[in-house]
Amino acid sequence: MKIESVNVTVFQYPTRRVSDTAGHSHPGPESLAKMAMLTITADDGTKGYSFAPPEVVRPFVVNTFFRKVMVGQEAFNREKIWQELAHWQRGSAHQLTERALGFVEQALWDLIGRKLNMPVWKLLGGYRDKVPAYGSTMCGDDLPGGLSTPEEYASFAETLVARGYKAIKLHTWMPPVSFAPNPKMDVKACAAVREAVGPDIDLMIDGYHWYSRTEALYIGKELEKLNFAWFEEPMEEESMSSYAWLAENLSIPIIGPESLGGKHHSRADWIKAGACDILRAGSNGVGGISPTLKVANLAESFGMDCEVHGNGAASLAVIGAIKNCRWYERGLLHPFLDYDEPAAYLHSLIDPMDDEGMVSLPTRPGLGEDINFAYIEANTVSHD
Repeated sequence: MKIESVNVTVFQYPTRRVSDTAGHSHPGPESLAKMAMLTITADDGTKGYSFAPPEVVRPFVVNTFFRKVMVGQEAFNREKIWQELAHWQRGSAHQLTERALGFVEQALWDLIGRKLNMPVWKLLGGYRDKVPAYGSTMCGDDLPGGLSTPEEYASFAETLVARGYKAIKLHTWMPPVSFAPNPKMDVKACAAVREAVGPDIDLMIDGYHWYSRTEALYIGKELEKLNFAWFEEPMEEESMSSYAWLAENLSIPIIGPESLGGKHHSRADWIKAGACDILRAGSNGVGGISPTLKVANLAESFGMDCEVHGNGAASLAVIGAIKNCRWYERGLLHPFLDYDEPAAYLHSLIDPMDDEGMVSLPTRPGLGEDINFAYIEANTVSHD
């Protein structure tokens, strides 16, 4: 089965998510957003799909790298294709990003799963068919009744527990919110949530990412008193030595790196340096499902968990195949938005959750997305 074509369809869909001036998502008035569907077609007609921001899989990237490397290759030689694309990154002047590599590799896995009529998580190992989810909030805001005060975080946390979540992760305030960053406000929000949900709900925080060592140490010490499950990405991740210092000085588990480049290679360095207690990786950040699996296997070799970053089909595929990931990140969540309503281009959610906070792995072949092809066709903006 050889790859015949690689194409991108850009379409519009309604959303109530807007981005602030720093790129963080918040609720807003409904508007039309653009999404790209990447399609890999094999010579027997089998197709694989993934969804990406249009700018990540723009025509230059598709023509210069994806088609040049992939067309004519045996589709089942997935690792060979991935290695050749990864090799091209060096000479691409940063045009072929980890995210672009990740999205095309996801579509390739989807193609293989659809061909074999099997979910990708089973092809990868099939460790489990359900996983507990944590509710991952949006960043703090200045919307009354939203996530603008510690008390509003606490109220929303109670709502999430009533929905079935057994764990909650706070994304706290970041610029352009007027008082952000503010270590004391982060701690107040964490304390308010702990008081609201009691001692039996696992709590985590993923706050401002550029705190100093002393600010991060202060927050971490307070989190220890509140019995938080982990402390995520509080400093610049390019400074691995800062994380090694923080991990040495705190008992709360430090989790990372999330946004750092370098795929599985940089994660190996973090383990060697003792810079984290829990490893972090996601398909969109490390170049695909396969390198995320490599990170998870690396972590397991050192007796560590690897918490997979972000929601969606690719994250579920990895989590369904490994033992050393405790949670699935479900979100981003906000009091003003209904996460359980699928996007217009999908017939159903990829991650439905029951009243006990458990997400079932998809049973459909491939990545399991229930794609509304008719909607996409009717709302197509461009096709390359």
